[in-house]
Amino acid sequence: MEIRRCTVAGMFYPGEPGHLEQVLEMFFKKQGEQLHPLGIIVPHAGYPYSGAVAARGYSTVDPGFSGTFIIIGPSHRGYRTCVSALPWETPLGIITNDEELSLALDLPVDEAAHQDDENSLETQMPLIKYRFPRARITPILMGDQSPEEAERLSAQIIRAVSRTKRDVIIVASSDFSHYIPKNTAEKIDAEAIKPILSLDTSEFYHKIRTLRVSACGVGPIATMLRATADLGAEKGILLTYMTSGDITGDPDVVGYAAIAVV
Repeated sequence: MEIRRCTVAGMFYPGEPGHLEQVLEMFFKKQGEQLHPLGIIVPHAGYPYSGAVAARGYSTVDPGFSGTFIIIGPSHRGYRTCVSALPWETPLGIITNDEELSLALDLPVDEAAHQDDENSLETQMPLIKYRFPRARITPILMGDQSPEEAERLSAQIIRAVSRTKRDVIIVASSDFSHYIPKNTAEKIDAEAIKPILSLDTSEFYHKIRTLRVSACGVGPIATMLRATADLGAEKGILLTYMTSGDITGDPDVVGYAAIAVV
């Protein structure tokens, strides 16, 4: 069986199954209220820096969820927007791809783009496999992150979900500010997060542009917000925010947020 192999195991997260399970068990010990979100925003940095923040986002979902996670991650290497239709390998086992939904998106299927050491999607997979063993995935790599592309992609997601009648949760994979002073990151990230909480994608793009917020997953966030609004979402809830500096003590940091859309 052809599968999408792990490419960043042992770098972004532990590659040894027992060690990975221990780390994930620690992350999920502190669980918040289950909010049954339609979408979440979670980071995709190395687990020592952002894994606990990502787990906080996933902990709002019922662990018995057996539907499909539509995971949208930015292409850090400039690939076009595309979908993977393969099962994905994790150190904890294979995650089944919801192939019918993946193909219903009418996106190019580009497995090579997904295989190229891209962490924005792969870092989500062990969290999903550990927490939701019955769930399936539809992984989308997003190239163009413009407002127009976010609108187009969100419409494709809504059509595909309607056509396949799937129970879905849409995951936007994104870090926020990159390698700037901690106080500045916290300030401008807070401003960028405000319109997310009101599902205002136009204002979100405005904040990103005017404050020059170096978030890498702007398009995935906007796509998720538009699609979940169409599915009935009313607001976002900021679950937690921290920076890499909270772990390392370094003065220049990357910002990480977990946000649930309900």
